[in-house]
Amino acid sequence: MKKLNGILAKNKIKDLRCGQEVLYTGMIYTARDQAHKRFSEMLRKGKKLPVDIKEQIIYYCGPNPAAKGKVIGSCGPTTSSRMDELTPVLLKNGLRAMIGKGERSKEVVAAIKQYKAVYFTTYAGCGALLSGRVKKKKTVCFKDLGAEAVFALEVEDFPLIVAIDACGGNIYDK
Repeated sequence: MKKLNGILAKNKIKDLRCGQEVLYTGMIYTARDQAHKRFSEMLRKGKKLPVDIKEQIIYYCGPNPAAKGKVIGSCGPTTSSRMDELTPVLLKNGLRAMIGKGERSKEVVAAIKQYKAVYFTTYAGCGALLSGRVKKKKTVCFKDLGAEAVFALEVEDFPLIVAIDACGGNIYDK
């Protein structure tokens, strides 16, 4: 099992291969459909994003509200293909990794390879289990979107599987 920490510079992910298991400790941003639309629109207009995505990870997740005494509610992955149309522009602007579930389009796979990024998957249906790996949660932007706001999550040993590596290796092709 490979351990990764902190920001994901290209040299940290260049040797990852599809199917490899990873435990990640550091910060990830949640962002789903509506946040991606806003990010895309801002970039199209030449505006600066409210969060620096360079060498960062976006988790396709809309966490549930936290129960009393908890950091976060259930926080499992959502279907990644819903973000496919808007993903290449984020990769072009420095996004290094995504976490979600399911296959990606040919265009996203090509962009992952072109920009030397990585697509991770994590355990679907295990949002309650994954929530135990979140140590801190902070709303970053788009608070009006509720669960689809962008949150910064500080995670420890967050379990991931490399689904598409920086060379284009794709677990869904196996």
